[in-house]
Amino acid sequence: MPEGDTVWNTARVLEKALTGATLTGSDFRVPRLATTDLTGWSVAESASRGKHLLLRLTREGRPPHTLHSHLRMDGAWRSYAPGERWTGRPAHLIRVVLRSARSVAVGYHLHEIALLPTTEEETIVGHLGPDLLGTDWDPAEAVRRISANPSATIAEALLDQRNLAGVGNLYKAETLFLRGLWPWTPVAAVTDLTGTVTMAQKLVASNRGRWTQTTTGSLRKGETSYVYGRRAQPCRRCGTAIRKAEQDERVTYWCPRCQPEP
Repeated sequence: MPEGDTVWNTARVLEKALTGATLTGSDFRVPRLATTDLTGWSVAESASRGKHLLLRLTREGRPPHTLHSHLRMDGAWRSYAPGERWTGRPAHLIRVVLRSARSVAVGYHLHEIALLPTTEEETIVGHLGPDLLGTDWDPAEAVRRISANPSATIAEALLDQRNLAGVGNLYKAETLFLRGLWPWTPVAAVTDLTGTVTMAQKLVASNRGRWTQTTTGSLRKGETSYVYGRRAQPCRRCGTAIRKAEQDERVTYWCPRCQPEP
C-alpha cells in the first residue's frame, strides 16, 4: 500500500536507477505533457515528501525543474535495464518512461503528474505537514496542527496530510490500536497527542528500506498487522473479534475491547 514508507522506498528505486544520469529519452503518456521531451536533462535528486515523489532535473542554461508524481492507491515506478522486458504491469497503465544509458524507469498508473520549476515545488507540497520520514519531522508541529481542529476524529486527523505527511489507512488503524484509541474519538478527547503522532512516525520509519509493511515486527504472511485487514479475526492481544466499518469514505479496523468507545 503506497503510504509514506512505500513512497520513500520508491524514491530510492529512482535514485539508484537515474540519479547522476543524463536522460537519453522520455515518453509522457498523459495529455498535458504528451509533447514534453526531457532528453539531455540530468537527474540531480530523487526525493519524497509525504506521499509525493519529486524527481529533480538540471540542464545547462536552463533553470532546474522537478517532475512530480503521486502514487495514490495504485501507482508504482519500476526500473529496468536497457533492453529488458517491462513486466511490472499492463502496458496501458504506463504514464511515464524515462530512459538513460544505464536504466529505464517506468511509471505505472501515476497521478497528478506535473513538470515545474524546482523553485515552485511549494505550490504542490507546501501545504503538507511535517514529513514522518523527512528532516523536517517535528512532533510538536504535528500536534499543533491536529489540535487546531479539536472536533475532528483522531482517525481523520492522522490521515489529513496537512497535519503530518505520510500516514495512510494502514498506519492510521495500527497506530490507534497501539495507543488504545477508538477511531471516532474527537481530537479534543485524546490525552496524549504527542504519543500518538510519535507512534505513527515510529511505525512508518520501521518499514523504511523494505517493501513488506509490518507493525507487529513479524514478516510472515498473515502476521504483519494487529487490526488492519483482519475483520472478524481474533485480536492478537485479547482475542475479541476485530471490527471493520466505513469512516470518512475510508474503512477502519479496531478492537472494541482494546479500543473502547469513551
